Amino acid sequence: MKRILGVGNALADILVKIQDDTILSEYNLPKGSMQLIDYSSACGLRNALQHLPVKLVSGGSAANTVCGIARMGVPASFVGKVGNDGYGNNYIADLQLHGVHPQMIVTDDMSGFCTALISEDGERTMATYLGAASTLQVSDMVPEMLRNYDILHLEGYLLQNHDLIRHIMQTAKKADMEISLDFASYNVVEEHLEFLRELVSQYVDIVFANEEEAKAYTGKSPQEALAVLAEQCKIAVVKVGKQGSWVQQGEQAMHADVFDAQRVDTTGAGDLYAAGFLAGYAQNKTISQCALAGSYVSSMIVEVIGAKFSEQKWQEINAKLSSF
Repeated sequence: MKRILGVGNALADILVKIQDDTILSEYNLPKGSMQLIDYSSACGLRNALQHLPVKLVSGGSAANTVCGIARMGVPASFVGKVGNDGYGNNYIADLQLHGVHPQMIVTDDMSGFCTALISEDGERTMATYLGAASTLQVSDMVPEMLRNYDILHLEGYLLQNHDLIRHIMQTAKKADMEISLDFASYNVVEEHLEFLRELVSQYVDIVFANEEEAKAYTGKSPQEALAVLAEQCKIAVVKVGKQGSWVQQGEQAMHADVFDAQRVDTTGAGDLYAAGFLAGYAQNKTISQCALAGSYVSSMIVEVIGAKFSEQKWQEINAKLSSF
């Protein structure tokens, strides 16, 4: 069985169900996107939402993915940076609770947090104050962190730091690791397009993109984008919401349907798709089985608020996955 290491922004997720989308316009937050905001804006947004119930959980795209991977029985670790504060302490404890080996750098800066605004239709819009997460740097990533791991999973949000993500990928390749990259958000792809194309063509083995991200990268429809991505890396995945996902390896392309689910919150759907897919891949499942697992886990996560399942739900999920 392969072992998986995730690297990404370690963020506390503040999940809030909003009554309408007015606040998105007020804070210039395009629906469905991830926007970086400063500390003042983050506090202002929190104050504007203080009359609504909130749920606080550990988050960050790559961390969500490796927590899911560990819950599916695959050895997993996570590297990120947090502050020496309540958010940071809770974050490390939550990784351990989900069976993930934390390799965290702790700093005196305040831990980052992401306010996830969940619209009535279940779409989530994220306003992120990176805090300590943004201070992860090349010198923090020592080769020993990658030792004994076979697959490196990265989130596209790390594209904000070109030197860091390039260094991580180069270090992983020297260690003979396969590299998995989740594009993360269409606006991130648009902002770093040429650099992203360089990384995908030179280093990346597995790409995860949704329909909007794939179009931002290629300018093409999902299946056409899939073919373009499959020419640049070993395995390409393009997710198309309720229409399922397309996966291509070499000349072989296949489609996986979604599973019936009551959509409540899309937070973590892409992260858990990657978790199901990579967990299957680490266990040497076929690409078809990997896509089916990703589709099932991501379909189930939209039924809950946030990107984490209960212990009982994981037992049900793993029982189902064993039949694939």
